[in-house]
Amino acid sequence: MLTSVFNSLIFKFMPKSKKSSFKLDFKNSSALLVVLLIILSFFTGFLFFKVQSLQQGGGTAQGNPQQQAPAPELNLDKIPNVTKNDHIRGSLDADLLLVEYGDYECPFCKSFHPTMKQVLEEYGNKVAWVYRHFPLTDIHTKAQKSAEASECVAELGGNDAFWKFTDLMFERMPDVEISQLSTIAGEVGVNADSVKNCIDSNKYADKVSQQLKEGSAGGINGTPGTVIITKDDKRELIGGALPFDQVKLQLDNLLK
Repeated sequence: MLTSVFNSLIFKFMPKSKKSSFKLDFKNSSALLVVLLIILSFFTGFLFFKVQSLQQGGGTAQGNPQQQAPAPELNLDKIPNVTKNDHIRGSLDADLLLVEYGDYECPFCKSFHPTMKQVLEEYGNKVAWVYRHFPLTDIHTKAQKSAEASECVAELGGNDAFWKFTDLMFERMPDVEISQLSTIAGEVGVNADSVKNCIDSNKYADKVSQQLKEGSAGGINGTPGTVIITKDDKRELIGGALPFDQVKLQLDNLLK
């Protein structure tokens, strides 16, 4: 049986002109060893060239570098300064202002939200958290209206209501539907019907779009995009939804 198996394997790769007269008979162990070495060499060579191809970018997982869009250039000086009209947790006089450009439907923003809360608890009045809108409407169909709803809540209930609404949104997304936004507003103490009318009127659509445009001008191209602004206007970007320990390293360095 072993003879027939190896006959089949070698027969498969043999030129047609040789196949009619080919027959292999294992009469001793040396013949078996030779055949095994041939087969092992073939598969070893195949695996070697496959690995080389993947390392050089030939695999589909890496893709073609020429097809990847270049990252936008950071220009954080174009990020507008923080004013009393922003949504702020903390004081405008804090040593560091953390300006987050976020998207209520973004899963990374959802995971980053507790990190920002931890930052406030750890650093107290040394930091302040500012929230601005950056809805990624191409992939998040509820982001724009959710942002508008938060502005309606802020108009009717003030800064505290805005942040309560924001906390609830990140707690419950992605399960929140647009039709539920006014209900959530009611949970934070704002009249739900008034919020619904405000959302339907598109009153804050331009404000949300303007913040998106300003963030893009500064080089923000994804969420969360958080810009740290010091008292002497030095600016740094927190690179995405980093864990608290990594954010702490940046903050500590700027507070020295």
